[in-house]
Amino acid sequence: MSRVLALSVTAKDVVADDVVVLGLEHPGGERLPDWTPGAHIDLVLPGGITRQYSLCGDRWDAHRYRVGVLRKPDGRGGSAYVHDRLRLGDTVGVGRPRNNFPLVPSESYLFFAGGIGITPLLPMIHQAELLGTDWHLVYGGRGRASMAFLDELARYGDRVHLVPEDELGRPDLNAWLDERRDGVKVYCCGPPGLLEAVRIACAHWHPTALRVERFSAREQAPVRDAPFEVVLSRQGKSVVVSPGVTVLDAVRTAGVHVLASCMEGTCGTCETAVVDGVVDHRDALLTDHERATGDCMFPCVSRSCGDRLVLDL
Repeated sequence: MSRVLALSVTAKDVVADDVVVLGLEHPGGERLPDWTPGAHIDLVLPGGITRQYSLCGDRWDAHRYRVGVLRKPDGRGGSAYVHDRLRLGDTVGVGRPRNNFPLVPSESYLFFAGGIGITPLLPMIHQAELLGTDWHLVYGGRGRASMAFLDELARYGDRVHLVPEDELGRPDLNAWLDERRDGVKVYCCGPPGLLEAVRIACAHWHPTALRVERFSAREQAPVRDAPFEVVLSRQGKSVVVSPGVTVLDAVRTAGVHVLASCMEGTCGTCETAVVDGVVDHRDALLTDHERATGDCMFPCVSRSCGDRLVLDL
């Protein structure tokens, strides 16, 4: 079964400054693959451009996907194409939903969104409402005009706390996170500054309380600049990874194809099992606990801390 669907653009609406929402449906009206809150899809655009966008529609609507796309002036062309060239009726490739940011059961939820980071949280809020679970959303942005989906969020009343920066400054995280509360899961999506601030504010919470989704991996220097060996255990081969070359590219030169998409450590497509060695994790997906376990890596960005890394390839 193909991993990419050919879907038609059936809606394109401006919902905030520099934000459009796309509706995507099968041209023959066929049912689309199911998804869960926090899932994203790959949008495969002309010219080999592939970008990941969070599903933000109704997960119970089996015939329509919805994604929100923020124009990024300093991006690599994907958002500009969607905003300027994609038209109603056009056909685009859409990868099947994947979820690296799942909503786990909890007594209560505290959601933090910054800008377009509201998109994966919308279905989570809807799910919490269906389950009758307690929740609150703190949603910040430059100003109300730049904050998408305000009309949809208005139905939830005082559970939604809007913090437009031009009116109220930045969200007071300490007011929400100073007191550790067991039984509460904290979900956060948005720009790196917000994610880091929430991470610091949650330092005294239980290690599994906070879950974040990043649009890009954190910038960090490699643990080592020297070459290292990658052993492909199933192939009986090994390859040397030089500085400036990704593990993914080195593995491919050895004749082993690993499916990949974002090349930034954000989508999860290239996840690979680790047999032996210590990984220099540079992705935006794994939790600290998962990194410490060390049984998988994302070779598009992550590297080795030592001289040798053995992969299940």
